[in-house]
Amino acid sequence: MLELKLISNYPQFIIATDEVGRGPLSGPVVAGAISLEIQSREDLKSLLKALKKVGIQDSKKISQSKRRDILKALGVNELAFREVGEVTIQGIIIRHITWEMDHQVIDEENILSASLRAMKEAALFLSHKKNSSTTVLIDGNKKFRWGIKESPWTEIPIIKGDMKSLLIGLSSILAKEKRDSFMQEMHILYPVYGFNTHAGYPTKDHRKAIELHGPSPIHRQTFKGVKEFIRP
Repeated sequence: MLELKLISNYPQFIIATDEVGRGPLSGPVVAGAISLEIQSREDLKSLLKALKKVGIQDSKKISQSKRRDILKALGVNELAFREVGEVTIQGIIIRHITWEMDHQVIDEENILSASLRAMKEAALFLSHKKNSSTTVLIDGNKKFRWGIKESPWTEIPIIKGDMKSLLIGLSSILAKEKRDSFMQEMHILYPVYGFNTHAGYPTKDHRKAIELHGPSPIHRQTFKGVKEFIRP
């Protein structure tokens, strides 16, 4: 349990965040984030055991039905962009949120910037102003961008964090479930692209649909595989 090695001071306010959707040709990049206040190492250990028991792992390695079973077991019944939900596990309140940066932001800023921004804004929305220390676990190899300001938190980037950290893994599941559900809704609006089968990722059928029909309003116009087919 990686978190037990990374966090040694208590009480500790912890935020964990991950993003889903850097690779698709269409739709938003979506961050999932959770926050919780831990009073002791034993409390954290107990929580992590409970999360492991329900099968938390990298969202990309489990099916949609498994993701939904996990969220149901945890009491997460509904996900809405930029709305906070709350569940209690082992007596610990976990707040959660999904946060999107749409295709326009991705085209304006680039996908890396949009991904970091989504995770950072989700973390900020869940943060508090109490005096306890705050540690933010970030999937990937980069900290957030603050310009000339310093981060108010202890930020710990973790490469493949969704595989190594149960807290990041839960954030990943939230993000993946919300993004896939959103892309299924987009399939209703733009059925010729098959978003319900590939969620916007660059499959052979998706590329062929873009070539045949041109990009949809939610395609990322700066991405290779899309920009070549933008019609004047």
